[in-house]
Amino acid sequence: MHDPPTPATILVVDDDVDFLAQVQVQLEGAGHRVTTAESLAEAEALLASQRPDLAIVDLMMEHTDDGFVLCHKIRQRHPDMPIILVTAVTGETGFEFTAAPADKARPWIQADALLDKPVRFEQLTREIDRLLKG
Repeated sequence: MHDPPTPATILVVDDDVDFLAQVQVQLEGAGHRVTTAESLAEAEALLASQRPDLAIVDLMMEHTDDGFVLCHKIRQRHPDMPIILVTAVTGETGFEFTAAPADKARPWIQADALLDKPVRFEQLTREIDRLLKG
């Protein structure tokens, strides 16, 4: 008899409380444990005391680069933790970029995947599964 797989613990960081609530309900419904933070500072405090299996980080929070800063801090503390960066920056600014690991021209993007908001849950789940199995 096999034990059921241990659910992944996912940290979701976003200053949009509606987005946090929606993603938390969806991820918990899919069997994950979810921790949330509404700011860079709150996320840093959580990361000092726990080690999630994966982080989902909004790019623009209190400051427009908070997501980049948090990704760098996660990489310093937990270099192997998968990170999904979510952003509405393309819709708001028209600026497009990727988080492709092969993109050496953008080493400041310390994420394994980048998803545009609004994020479809199926797309988010697909990336989570890919990154946790990788």
